[in-house]
Amino acid sequence: MELSELLLMVIEPSRMQRNIIVGHLRKMGIVAIEEFTEAAPALERMQGITPDIVISAMHLPDMTGSELVGQMRTKPELCDVTFFLISSETLYRYLEPIRQAGATVILPKPYDPERLNEALSSAVNYVAARQNDFEGTNEEFDDLWIMVVDDSSTSRKYLHRVLTSLGIHNIREAKDGAEALQILKSQRFDLIITDYNMPNIDGLELVEHIRHYSDQPSIPIVVVTSEQNDEPLHALKTAGVSAICEKPLSYVALRKLIRHLINEIE
Repeated sequence: MELSELLLMVIEPSRMQRNIIVGHLRKMGIVAIEEFTEAAPALERMQGITPDIVISAMHLPDMTGSELVGQMRTKPELCDVTFFLISSETLYRYLEPIRQAGATVILPKPYDPERLNEALSSAVNYVAARQNDFEGTNEEFDDLWIMVVDDSSTSRKYLHRVLTSLGIHNIREAKDGAEALQILKSQRFDLIITDYNMPNIDGLELVEHIRHYSDQPSIPIVVVTSEQNDEPLHALKTAGVSAICEKPLSYVALRKLIRHLINEIE
């Protein structure tokens, strides 16, 4: 799949910002771009045609970007659509809901064109995987078992799809660390990908328990988190995580990380 094959919807109330974004997209060779200043007309349009990527600001006249992606995720035909947020917003209370709702990329405003290029290239692979057009499957991954731990069903679904596109089909899901530990009592895994902030048992407690009390202490563990404070991140490193990745994790970054960790196992 090429960038020129994508259908994008850009939702940005500022005409100047919208022109900058659309102009950049067109320079990249993207032709099919529909523009909106509010979320409601965009959602109505999505009932008739499913976009490949939605690019939105956070603060729209009729709702926030978090509410927009939240509504999209409730509709079967839109639940897997790639969602980019471009925003100058830095408050956790605004950004965390949109991460949990399934934003694929969050870019600061004014955005870095190079980062947008990378995000779009990653999105092409994800869209191709959604359409069963991805050729990156690898038979050597057929026997791998991976557990995905996250209290967000949307995040679990996204990670599940990426893993499947890599040719990894043996995947178990857990909604928090407590459920993950129960599963680990009866099954062995080659890799665990876990969220950090979860109810009952969080990512740090899960890592510590696996490293000190389970019969699989050396299993690679990747923690995906939106946490910015140095103290919890340091605690995760001290606990023995294999990698810490910022949430949301891009398609390409996750693919490279998994391949790297699997090669280390071998």
